[in-house]
Amino acid sequence: MSQAAPFTLRPMKASDNAAVAEVIRAVSAEYGLTADKGYGVSDPHLDNLFDYYLDLGGRYWVVEVAGQVLGGGGMAPLSGASDTVCELQKMYFLPALRGLGAGRALAELAMEEARNSGYKLCYLETTAALEGALALYLKLGFKQLTQPLGDTGHGDCEICMAKTL
Repeated sequence: MSQAAPFTLRPMKASDNAAVAEVIRAVSAEYGLTADKGYGVSDPHLDNLFDYYLDLGGRYWVVEVAGQVLGGGGMAPLSGASDTVCELQKMYFLPALRGLGAGRALAELAMEEARNSGYKLCYLETTAALEGALALYLKLGFKQLTQPLGDTGHGDCEICMAKTL
């Protein structure tokens, strides 16, 4: 008999905007991923991700523990790329959530949704500072690319990866 996950993974609601933005800002500050360097924390839509993902035709999920949003991540079409390429985006998790399997669960859900939506390739960008995330992506079968795809606007994310769906 398997044990229930210690977290809840669910689609983002408009009422989650502030909590998700707070998580992204906190994790970015923890790792020194500052807005002046073009990381995700600098995105102009950070405080309204619900509408942003809705407008893109993407999806964003939050991860809760005891009703509190402790992380999240999304999937959307990759700007400037083929319409069969999506991007795994804005996966941020507070320390209390790390190591519980939420990252794997969210990434697998996002890739399944992407496959069901007709995407053939999942792309992401990350940075070496996020060692845990990098290890997860490698375990999930992402391969490092020699150059970026599309136009993410995050030039300081020096690691580009992709996985065939």
